[in-house]
Amino acid sequence: MGRLSWKVVLLGGLAYYAVQWIIGMPVGMLIHKAVLEPVYDQAASFWRPELNADPPDMALLPRWITTGVIVSFLVAGIYCFVRRAFDGPGWKKGAKYGLMLFVLGAGWNAGLSGVFNLPETIWFWWTVEALAYHLVGGIVLGWVAQKLAPEPAAA
Repeated sequence: MGRLSWKVVLLGGLAYYAVQWIIGMPVGMLIHKAVLEPVYDQAASFWRPELNADPPDMALLPRWITTGVIVSFLVAGIYCFVRRAFDGPGWKKGAKYGLMLFVLGAGWNAGLSGVFNLPETIWFWWTVEALAYHLVGGIVLGWVAQKLAPEPAAA
C-alpha cells in the first residue's frame, strides 16, 4: 500500500482541481448552455432558486469552489494509497485512476437516476462531462504526483 504525501494531497489536489476548472469553461458552456439549457428549463423545480434567476445568481460559486477543492484534496489523498495498483508512468497511472473514478461516478449517477425524476438527457451529459473531468484531472494528478513524490522502485 502507498503512503500519504502531503505534497501530493495539496499540490496534486490543487492541480486536479485547476485542470477541471479549466476544462469546465468550454465543456460547461457546450454541455450546460448549448445542450442542456432547454432541458434544465423544463426541470426548473429541481434547481436552487439562485439558478433559476435570469441571469443565474452566482452566489453559490463560493460553495462550489470550496467543495470542489476539498474533494480534490480527498481524491489526491486516496490516489497516494492506490497508485501502486496501476502500472506505467505517472500520467498513465493517473489516467487509470481517473477512469476508475469515472466508472464509480457513472454508477452513482445511474443509481441516482432511479431516484430523481430528471430527464435521461441530463444524466447522460453529466456522465459525459465527468469523463472529461476525471480522465484529464487524473492524468495531471498522476503526473504531478510522480514529480513531487516518486514511488520507490519495486524490490
